[in-house]
Amino acid sequence: MKISPIRRKVKKSSLSNWLFLAPCLIALVMCAGWPLLRTVFFSFTDATLDNMQKTNFIGINNFVTLARDQEWWRAVLNTFIIAAISVPMETFFGMIIALILHRNFKGRGLMRAIVLIPWTIPTIVSARIWAWMLNDVYGIINELLMKASIIDTPVPWIASNNLSIISIILVDVWKTTPYMALLLLAGLQSLPQDCFEAAEVDGVPFDKTFLKIIFPLMKPTIIVAMIFRTLDAVRIFDLVYILSSGNSANATMSVYARRHLVDYNDVGYGSAAATVLLFLIAFLGIIYITFNKRKLQSLD
Repeated sequence: MKISPIRRKVKKSSLSNWLFLAPCLIALVMCAGWPLLRTVFFSFTDATLDNMQKTNFIGINNFVTLARDQEWWRAVLNTFIIAAISVPMETFFGMIIALILHRNFKGRGLMRAIVLIPWTIPTIVSARIWAWMLNDVYGIINELLMKASIIDTPVPWIASNNLSIISIILVDVWKTTPYMALLLLAGLQSLPQDCFEAAEVDGVPFDKTFLKIIFPLMKPTIIVAMIFRTLDAVRIFDLVYILSSGNSANATMSVYARRHLVDYNDVGYGSAAATVLLFLIAFLGIIYITFNKRKLQSLD
């Protein structure tokens, strides 16, 4: 049976694609695959930092203990609170910034560069800066609020459990909104500009243009952007670790795993927490893609 020229060409193109992807896939397996497998392996053992070579297989004992730990469930709750609030806020503000930057005005290029500054600053650096600014003793935030007569006494933004979560969310929104704006701006620029020009010529109000034209066409881009940000928000670590100073009441799942891995010297138990986080992120990704498959296909 002879293979048609079209099918032969498709197979050749597919083989070429895999050859080009091979170096990237090999590097990914070596840099990420092996550590992940080791983490999953340690989650079924009693490994410690002092004795990593001689470990005993203990089955699912670490996961059973994890399920009974109230601090773990508090970390899970904190993680979902941060993700559930910060991602929609970042999408909302990111869309506003993207709509502004999409318009033609003098200095637009400079404004785009300025907007990206919070995103370009390393998270560990920005977290430390905000920790100083939010300090209840010498922080500039309390100083400005007191001078404006908004508050009478300094507010413990990062010392209080409830306010610490709010502070983490606000700093995360400040840090990551430019990233969302960049993704949404790319989506706006890919839309047919004739629709906007026709609506502007006809004198259609901007709110109707956004609801009837921009938002329906931007849905696939918004979904993809929210997928990326949600998966990133669930594994948030450095921002929480710096602003909460490792406080267990405000810990997220990644901070909880790090504490048991390093501070408590319990590699097996910490690996179990990290493994649960790994599969949770994979599960969320599958759910997002499955339920939005039809909308994502419109990107093709």
